[in-house]
Amino acid sequence: MALPSSISSVTMGVFGLHIAAGTLALVAGLVALSAAKGGTLHRRSGAIFVVAMLTMAAAADYLAVVRPDQLPNLLIGTFTFYLVTTAWLTVSRGERQRGLLEIGCFAVILSLFAPFAVLSFQLATGMRPFLNSAVPLRGPVMVAIYVFTVVTGIAVATDFKLLIAGGIAGKARIERHLWRMCLGLALAAGSAFTNGLPRLLPKDVHVPLALLFMPQLIVVAVLFFWLARIRFTRWYAADGVGNESVQPLVPAE
Repeated sequence: MALPSSISSVTMGVFGLHIAAGTLALVAGLVALSAAKGGTLHRRSGAIFVVAMLTMAAAADYLAVVRPDQLPNLLIGTFTFYLVTTAWLTVSRGERQRGLLEIGCFAVILSLFAPFAVLSFQLATGMRPFLNSAVPLRGPVMVAIYVFTVVTGIAVATDFKLLIAGGIAGKARIERHLWRMCLGLALAAGSAFTNGLPRLLPKDVHVPLALLFMPQLIVVAVLFFWLARIRFTRWYAADGVGNESVQPLVPAE
């Protein structure tokens, strides 16, 4: 059944906002990755990236609710919103600080992780999945479920550790900020190049799948490079990155 024209107009407007915010996020994310870490350009482009990503993710969640059969997009949109929010909070709070927002974010990621943990266990042990899916839960779909479970599980564990410790400091603080920001950027790149771009190309134009996945794989490669540099070199201590907090988007409780 067709949606009322008013609803359809709003939906199209949100769809346009989603695309515009995603495009801005990709540009700002590229600038933040390329700029000197901790510098003015890095911080300002990072702030733009955060706002654009949160807007894109919120729009994606709305579209997933109003359009049929879009539950996976609701999960990914919420996860992206969580990643960017916690990445920003990590540096906006300062060292060894946490507040009510971190507790709320932990509740969100726990609610995402729990059903996928159960589903992954059922698939791994051959049990009947509790989820009735029109798409067979095998092959690439099963791999995607396992990967999502592992990543959200890591997020749950690190959030729990932060809450118990009352905050985070030093290299661990920068690593937490880095992997969450970069993973959010990788998800945005994947949405743009593996989902959006093929729909815009003429039907007779076929781009190899490997090329479509290349942007997000490059972001993941850059992530591992920086994680290794922070962990195994003296770059962090030499540059003094992370010693000061950025201006927060939200006040501490």
